[in-house]
Amino acid sequence: MHYENILVEQTEQIGVIKLNQPDVRNALDAQTLTEISDALDTLENDESVGVIVFTGSGEKSFAAGADIRLLREKQPLDALMPGMSGVYRRIENCNKATIAAVNGYALGGGCELAMACDIRVAADHAKFGLPELNLSIIPGAGGTQRLSRIIGKGRALDLILTGEMLTAKQAEEIGLVSKVVPMEELWHAVKNKAEKILAKGPLAVRMAKLVFNRGFDTDMDTALLIEKMAQAVLFGSQDKYEGTQAFLEKRQASFIGK
Repeated sequence: MHYENILVEQTEQIGVIKLNQPDVRNALDAQTLTEISDALDTLENDESVGVIVFTGSGEKSFAAGADIRLLREKQPLDALMPGMSGVYRRIENCNKATIAAVNGYALGGGCELAMACDIRVAADHAKFGLPELNLSIIPGAGGTQRLSRIIGKGRALDLILTGEMLTAKQAEEIGLVSKVVPMEELWHAVKNKAEKILAKGPLAVRMAKLVFNRGFDTDMDTALLIEKMAQAVLFGSQDKYEGTQAFLEKRQASFIGK
C-alpha cells in the first residue's frame, strides 16, 4: 500500500510507523488511521520485525489528536464506529512489543495513541494532555480507561477533568512515560529499549503481553489461571529449551519464536 500520511521504515528488527504530517501537527484523520492499521498488519505479520515503534515527524508534535474541523461535524452514530478506538485497541493487543517515541506534543488522540503502546519514551520537550472536555466531549479512544490503569484513578480523573497539560518530566514522575531524554537521544533510547526486548524469547514476549492485558481487569484466581496456561504453552516451546540451555552453557540464546 502507498502511504500518504505516514512513513513505514525498518531498522534491523525494529519496525517504525511514523506519522508524517508535521504541517498539521501529525493530526489523526480517518485516512491516517487507515494507513496506521494497514502498516500495523504488515509489520505484525513480518517475522523479521520484533518490536514496533510509533513516532511523529519533526520535533514539535508526536500527534496532536483529531482534526477539530472534522470533529465538529461528528454525529452520534459516529461514536459507535470502531474508528480511532478500534485502531488503538489493535495496537494494544499487537502480538509484538510496541513503543511510543514521543517527539513532541501528544494531545488528545495523540496521547491516547501513546497510551495504547506498551512502553512510552519521551523527548524532554514533549507535552501530554487530554483536553477534550474543553470541546465538551470526552477522551473517546481509550483515554478514560487507559490513563487510570497506567497512573491510577485519582490522578487520571484530575487530568481528564482539568485538561491540564503535563511536561515530559511530570509525565515520567507519575509513571505515564518510562524514560525522558533530550530529543537528540530519543532514537538511541528507544533503540536501546527495543534491543533489550528483542533479546528475549519472542513467544514469551507475546505471552507476557497476553497475560498482562487479559489478567489485569479480572479477578486474581482467573488471572493466575491465565498465567498458568500461558506458562504451560511456553514450557512446551523450543525457545524455552534454547533459553535454559543457553543460560547453562553461558552463551547468547538463539530464539526462533516456537
